Amino acid sequence: MRLKYTSICLVFIAISITTTSLLAENSSEDANSIQTGISIEKPEAGPSVKIDDGYMVPYTMLIPGTDVKLDMIPIPGGEYLMGSPDDEPGRADDEGPQIKVVVDPMWVGKTEITWAQYKPYMYLYGIFKEFESRGERKVTEKNKVDAITAPTELYDPTFTFEFGEEDSQPAVTMTQYSAQQFTKWLSRVTGSQYRLPTEAEWEYAARAGTTAPYSFGNDAEKIDDYAWTFDNSGLETPLVGGKKPNAFGLHDMHGNVAELTVNEYSEDGYAKFADSQPVRAVEMVIWPEWAYPVVARGGSWEMEAEQLRSASRLASDDEAWKEDDPNFPKSPWWFTNDPARGVGFRLFRSLKPLSGDDIKNFWESTAEDVQEDVKARLVGGRGGLGLVNGTLTDAIKEMQE
Repeated sequence: MRLKYTSICLVFIAISITTTSLLAENSSEDANSIQTGISIEKPEAGPSVKIDDGYMVPYTMLIPGTDVKLDMIPIPGGEYLMGSPDDEPGRADDEGPQIKVVVDPMWVGKTEITWAQYKPYMYLYGIFKEFESRGERKVTEKNKVDAITAPTELYDPTFTFEFGEEDSQPAVTMTQYSAQQFTKWLSRVTGSQYRLPTEAEWEYAARAGTTAPYSFGNDAEKIDDYAWTFDNSGLETPLVGGKKPNAFGLHDMHGNVAELTVNEYSEDGYAKFADSQPVRAVEMVIWPEWAYPVVARGGSWEMEAEQLRSASRLASDDEAWKEDDPNFPKSPWWFTNDPARGVGFRLFRSLKPLSGDDIKNFWESTAEDVQEDVKARLVGGRGGLGLVNGTLTDAIKEMQE
């Protein structure tokens, strides 16, 4: 994908809006809203979650400077059993043991991230390279906390986009690291803290209060009403939101694309947490030591119903998923092989923002080989690194003049 100046300018405008205006612009449309997604009074209709100082409510976030919107749905906190029981049809050994988990209130993306929402982040590569060529906005040890990397141009866009790149199709083939950097970027430009979920948070959102294999119950024959699968997708990536939502109002938690989490995959499932129940969902994480395997959830349109169950897990495999990548080191941002065209992600946001130390692992890779690969690509001039902070507005204006 070659960048065009018009696309880059779109993101110049998007990032140049100040945090103050963003918070006002992105607040709930309810007149009583006191911050994004919170209303003092309970809305007359629609989902809401009672909290100490009001109600969590749905909100629509406009990605600054674009006409691209993103809908977030409030999810109540609660307690549930994570994983599947031994007698669940289709159960795999890595889905247990079942663990009692406590989940804090949060907002969850109504759908998976789409190409319309992901491409402004992709365009940052050209912006960062322009700053680099000018010797401006250099990233140093003192300011690197405000830095992100942008994904390099797609090695083979004809493969990634073979099944389409329509605005409402889910974005696919990004790595866990790239999805993490997207959430950091979006957090910086909107003033709200977005991130990938832990496995425990994802499963809680997918189950929507149920204990059956699917959020709609035990009957896999009903899957066509709720999910895009190998049997009903027409062998192409479907648009998001085309099937019935679960009880929380979330679409495509089963099927369409498998959704990345921050967790490292382990064959023994959740055995590590068995002696410390109940576990807080936001803390139920095995942080990756290596690039793979990490966990994606929900299954994809390329899979059968059994692989779309709420407890089903998909382990990434960089060796196979990057087999056709000719780069050395291979890209930290993109996958090149299937099943990666059935892998994307969804946004989560905690009611109470995580601290700087806690959010860091959600935004940056903890895997040593990913960190080294990123450094190697940047040193070789094959990566885009840039600052997203309060001084970016003036720098963009100067570049446009």
